[in-house]
Amino acid sequence: MAEKRAKMKRPASIADLLDEIFHDKPTGKRLKEGKIWLVWERAVGDQIAARARPSGFRDGKLTVTVDNSPWMQQLTYLKKEIIEKINGNIGEEMVKDIYLKAGNTHSIYPQTPSPQKTYRLLSPEELQLIEERSSGICDPELKESMFRLMSAHLKRN
Repeated sequence: MAEKRAKMKRPASIADLLDEIFHDKPTGKRLKEGKIWLVWERAVGDQIAARARPSGFRDGKLTVTVDNSPWMQQLTYLKKEIIEKINGNIGEEMVKDIYLKAGNTHSIYPQTPSPQKTYRLLSPEELQLIEERSSGICDPELKESMFRLMSAHLKRN
């Protein structure tokens, strides 16, 4: 008979599950590289993040697109510090060098506002269905999360 796994205190995060699934695969490497974009603003601060954005990563070299020449010059002097901060935020030495290039940082991440969606109210039958489907869940936090997830799904469809 298979061994029973220990009961979890709380549900595992999606990031942890993906990391476990793709650990030694190329996709896992890409997921790790994606952390650079997640920690960029925290690592460099608001002022630099407003004028420079990561735009590529390959073999330890991070490509950063910078708004203008004066900022490129300034960031040239800050490369070592930025590398240390990014790697510190990621928790491993992933970025080894930074290549700066001139460009429009606003076109990298277009800020188009998403249209406001209106959702309908759930019917009593739908609320009853959700209650029935989640009644077997003992953990109150998990039950509440499942309720919200199922409600959102039904409201959209």
